[in-house]
Amino acid sequence: MERRTAKARSAQREEGKEEIVRYLRSPEAIRERCGQLFSWVCEGNSKNFACDLTHLGRVADYVIEVIRAEYPNLDIPFHSRWRHFEVGGIKRVANLDPQLVGLSPADKAAAKFDLAIVSVLLDAGAGDKWHYDELETGLRLGRSEGLAVASFRMFCEGNFALNGLPQADAYRLQRLTEVELATGFQVNAENPLVGITGRLNLLQKLGQVIVTFPHLFGYHNPRPGNLVNYLLGKSENRQLAAATVLSAVLEGLSDIWPGRLEIAGVNLGDVWQHPSINDDGLVPFHKLSQWLTYSLLEPLQELGITITGLDQLTGLPEYRNGGLCVDLGLITVKNPDIFRTSHSVASEIIVEWRALTVILLDLIAATVRDKLGMSTEELPLVKILQGGTWTAGRKIAAELRTGGIPPIQIKSDGTVF
Repeated sequence: MERRTAKARSAQREEGKEEIVRYLRSPEAIRERCGQLFSWVCEGNSKNFACDLTHLGRVADYVIEVIRAEYPNLDIPFHSRWRHFEVGGIKRVANLDPQLVGLSPADKAAAKFDLAIVSVLLDAGAGDKWHYDELETGLRLGRSEGLAVASFRMFCEGNFALNGLPQADAYRLQRLTEVELATGFQVNAENPLVGITGRLNLLQKLGQVIVTFPHLFGYHNPRPGNLVNYLLGKSENRQLAAATVLSAVLEGLSDIWPGRLEIAGVNLGDVWQHPSINDDGLVPFHKLSQWLTYSLLEPLQELGITITGLDQLTGLPEYRNGGLCVDLGLITVKNPDIFRTSHSVASEIIVEWRALTVILLDLIAATVRDKLGMSTEELPLVKILQGGTWTAGRKIAAELRTGGIPPIQIKSDGTVF
C-alpha cells in the first residue's frame, strides 16, 4: 500500500511538471509572465528600466506613418519570412513554383514548410558587417533579408535534401557542415556572420529531432515539411487555430535549442529566469517559434485552411520591436551603462526588455487600431508587426545610429535573435 501511495505521488508530481511545461509553452503564459514584469517595472521596482506610457500616442502615430508609407491602402500581409523572400520587389517564391510542378497541393505546402522552417531557424541577428550578394539580381543584402535570400537560394539548389531537390530532410540536415553553410552564405574573413556555428548546430539538431517525432514529421523520409500533414489532421471544418500551430512547433522543435532550462527533462526553449516572477521564476517568450508559426500560416491558407485566433499569439520580443520602444521613449533606461556594453540573453536586463516589449506591442497595436478606426479582425497584431512596428524599429534605429544597430546590444549565439 505504501509503495502504491509513493508511486501515485510520483505520478502526480510528473503530471504536475507536464502541466507546467504545457503552460510555459502557451501564449497565455507569455502574456501573463511578461505582464508580471511589466507591472513590476511600472511600479518602479526595476533598477534597469522604467516605462512612460505618455509616449504611447506618439509611438502609434510613428507606426501609422510607417504603415501608410509601406501600405497606403492598409492591405498589409502577415509579418512572416515570406516578406523577406520578396525583398527588392522580386517575387522569388514564384521562381520556386516551376520546381514544384507535378506535386500535389499538400506536397507543395510541405516544400514551403521545409523552406520556412529552415530559413527561420537561420534568421538570428546577422550583425552589421555581413552581406549577401545575390548573383541572380545583383542585389547586395544584409541582415534578415540577406539571410532569407541566402537560405532561399541554398534551398532551391537542393542543399538541404539528400535527393538534391528543393526540400529539407532529416538525414541531410544532420550531415550539413559549417563549410557548406559558410559557402552558401558567402561567409569569409572579410564578410563575417555572427553565430554561424550556432545556426549550423540548430539545423543539425533539427535533423536529429524530427526523427524522434514521427507523428509530427513522418515515419518515412522525415522532413520538417511533413508537419503540414499533422496540422491538416488537426483542422476542423477547414479551420485551424494559430495557437495549435504554435503548440506543434514547440512540441516538435523545442529540443533543438542548446543549453536551455529544462523541467523533467523537457527543454523549455526560449524561457528565462527573473527573480521578480512568482512561482517558478520563469519567463517564456518563444520568439523564433512564434515567428516560425506566423511563417507557416500562409502555406496553410493556400490549402484553403482558415486561421483562427491570430491575436492569441504575441508580438515578437526582438531588438527591432524592443528598440522602437526604447528609441521613442516608451522604455527609459535608468543606467546609461546599459547602452555601453553587450548583454547575455539570460541577463535580467534583456529579460526585462523583452517582457516589456511583449506588453507594449499589445498596447501599441490597440492604439494604432483606435486611431485608424479598425477592429482586431481587420488589423490583427501579425499585420501591425509587419506594417508596422518591426519596420518602424528599423527606421528609427537607422535615423539615430550608424548602421541601424539596436539601442541595446545583445551577445548573440545565432539561436534567439
